[in-house]
Parts: sequence; structure tokens; C-alpha cells
Amino acid sequence: MANGILVFIEHVDGKINRASFEAIRAAQLIGAQIGQEVSAVIFGQETGNLAGEIAAKKIKTVYTVENQWLKSYTADGYTHAFKQVIEQLQPAILLMTHTYEVRDFAPKLAASLKRALLGDNIGYKIEDGKPVFTRQVFQGKLSADVVPVGETPHFVSFQIGSFRGDECEGGKAEVKALTVNLDADLIRQQPEERFKEAKAAVDLTQAPLIVSVGRGIKEQSNIAIVKKLADALGAELSASRPICDNEWLPMDRQIGSSGQTVAPKLYLAVGISGAIQHLVGMKGSRTIVAINKDPEAPIFEIADYGIVGDLFEIVPALTAEAEKAK
Repeated sequence: MANGILVFIEHVDGKINRASFEAIRAAQLIGAQIGQEVSAVIFGQETGNLAGEIAAKKIKTVYTVENQWLKSYTADGYTHAFKQVIEQLQPAILLMTHTYEVRDFAPKLAASLKRALLGDNIGYKIEDGKPVFTRQVFQGKLSADVVPVGETPHFVSFQIGSFRGDECEGGKAEVKALTVNLDADLIRQQPEERFKEAKAAVDLTQAPLIVSVGRGIKEQSNIAIVKKLADALGAELSASRPICDNEWLPMDRQIGSSGQTVAPKLYLAVGISGAIQHLVGMKGSRTIVAINKDPEAPIFEIADYGIVGDLFEIVPALTAEAEKAK
């Protein structure tokens, strides 16, 4: 009988993807409400230190799956490994964060097991003791409730920023090794460089501080004013879609439904009105500060702190104070 929630732990270059802690937090909350224990699984080689980091969270077991064919990510390797892990553990839910890696292998895995994948959810609720997942449609204009049906496991992924990874409950989990059988006949793919939106792209999903600029900046040369503030704060610079469409900043700096989804500790929105397409990409930020001359701008509806005024006066003043604090 299937039981428990199994969380996929993603890691890159010896570091756990911050989004994986968001997945753990989601599993902790759901598991507590439906009476299911939470475990985690991590693939690769020499994953002991990473497993130890996950074991410090309130879950039952951390399973390590080490194999030479899992040293580098391939959709083939992860799919065949996961099929064997699922056969051994029989989880009710396989929970993941909606990263590029998950988007690559999860549909292949779900299809191979003839299961549905409920992807890119932003939340959940419990009805009759079972989770109902919420995902956005029409670029965030509407939300739809989705219920997994059929045999378990059910495959579920959450949009980055839907949960707070820093709110994971602490604990001491047991670490166990699982064995899978993989060989060259199963792994048809050759490991390639990890996907990026653009050459030399920055991964804004891992940035703790972000300063984002919108069309209120008026012209490209004025972006230097906002960049100076970002540098003073030690933050990454990002933008809303119009800025990137005009090629004032590279596309890899775009936040929103057609760009990156982020959840930093601080998101400072400068001259951004707050179109829904932008809000869906940053609403999970821990603290949102908005600067806009329009007091009715939609961005103020989700901002923790709002400054109504001329950004060309406010931003230099903030920059001066940030530089004093260095």
C-alpha cells in the first residue's frame, strides 16, 4: 500500500538548490494535515554531506541513491533510477519544485509509469482529508484547483516561491542508502551543460536580494541609477518584461510569467506598476518594497512597504544610505 510523501532533492556543484527546501516545507505542511510521513531522496555520488544537511530537517528518512550513472544529471538516468526507487518505497506523493531539471525529467517519468503530473502549483488545500492543488492558468489571471486521481504515486511540483524554505522545521532524520541498477544500455543520453536561459545567464532564483526595475525608469541610461543601488545592497539586478523587450537588460534578468520566478529575502521593485504577469514571478518574496509615483499601482497591493514618490529622488537617497552602512 502506498504511503508517505517523498521529496526530490536537487543539487548543483555540491550545493543543494534552495528550492528543494521549499519542497520540504510544502511536504511538512501537507504531511501533517493528511497524516503522511515525509522522506527525501537525493541522487548522485558522494552525497553524504548533502544528505546530512537534509537530515537536519523534520522528516523521517533521507535516502541516498549513489551510482556512477547518476554522477551527472540526465533525464534517462533520473527516470530509470526513480522508477526503481518508487518500486522500493511505494510513496503516495512524489513532491518536487518546478525547476528546469524537474521540468526535464518529471514528464518522462510520469508518462513511463502512466501517471499524471500536476505541475507548477502555487498552493494547496485539504478537502475530505486529501490535498487539492492550486495552479494558475492564463498567465496568472485565473487559478484552478486540481485533484490527482488514479493509482499512486501522484507527481506534484510547486512553483518556486510558493513556500518558505527557511521555515522548514528542524529535526534529525535517518539516512539510508538505496541501490539501483543502471547501465549504458539504459542511459542513452550524454550529460550536457545545465540549461540556462541565455549564455552567461544569472540564476536569480538563488539570489537572496534583488532590485528590479520597470518602465518607470523612462530610458536605458537611467538604469545605472538602479544598478548603483543594487551594488550598494549587494543585490542582483532584474527587470520587468518591458525593460527586457526593449533590450535595455538581457532576457535572463526578466522576472515574471515569461521570465524567472524568484523568492528572495528582499525584493525591491523600482518603477514597476505590478502587472499580473510580473507579480506571479516575485510574489513569494519574503519582503517586498515598492517605489512608484502612482499610489494606485497594483504593486502596492502585495508590497510589505511602499514608497510613493519620484524614483529619481528616492533611489539615490537609498543608495547613499546603503553605502554609509557598508
